[in-house]
Amino acid sequence: MTLHMEIRGRGRPLVLLHGWGFDSGIWTDLAERLARSRRVHLVDLPGHGYSRHRALGSLNALVDEVARTIPDDALVAGWSMGGLVAQRLARRHPGKVRALAVMAGTPCFVARKGWPHGMAPSTLEGFADDLRRDAPATLSTFVRLNALGDGKTREAIRALARGLNERGGPSASALGAGIDLLRTTDLRRDAAHLAVRALVIHGVRDRIVPIEAGRWLARSMPNAELVELPTAAHLPFVSDRDAVAHALEGLDG
Repeated sequence: MTLHMEIRGRGRPLVLLHGWGFDSGIWTDLAERLARSRRVHLVDLPGHGYSRHRALGSLNALVDEVARTIPDDALVAGWSMGGLVAQRLARRHPGKVRALAVMAGTPCFVARKGWPHGMAPSTLEGFADDLRRDAPATLSTFVRLNALGDGKTREAIRALARGLNERGGPSASALGAGIDLLRTTDLRRDAAHLAVRALVIHGVRDRIVPIEAGRWLARSMPNAELVELPTAAHLPFVSDRDAVAHALEGLDG
């Protein structure tokens, strides 16, 4: 059995991969724009949305599930945690990825030796503790964090809240497994091997993934371009939908 996937529009295949705690419903507005000229594939990752019954395991297991679900030779775009999935997919299943886009993403979410462009480990651990005590309140806080610093904060929060609730929310096990994935994943060594055409889209005001992480990723992939959005935070596809759509359409030819 493959993951839940919805398809909209006609044209060259474009796959959208959401982030931790959400589902493919967050792409509604962007997908509507892109479907005018592309065949857009909206995937619910394991433990999220209509794939809620599926276990979220290791990053490689997750990537293999996505590979079984999506078409070959697609433009694959991932947001936040979905950006990790997209990067590893391009490395592990190159026939699936014609071009790669990483939105508000990073090769490594947590700061560590030689990598100052991540969140403090204690911040993520505190978040995990809060999640165990009160998952709904913690997810609500996470919604606000995603929009913090955005020039269109209210619009962003409403869009994320809709995406969080429409399909029943993620499973508790997926939330915990996702935290572990964010804590342990470091894809910096993969970057130099990702030779496909690539795009890094990043908000300058992002307070979850610093802009320097996006700049590093764009510099480190051999065939990548960086699109910086000055007033965007962690939700560039919401606050700057048309700019993001235009960039993706340009990458896809």
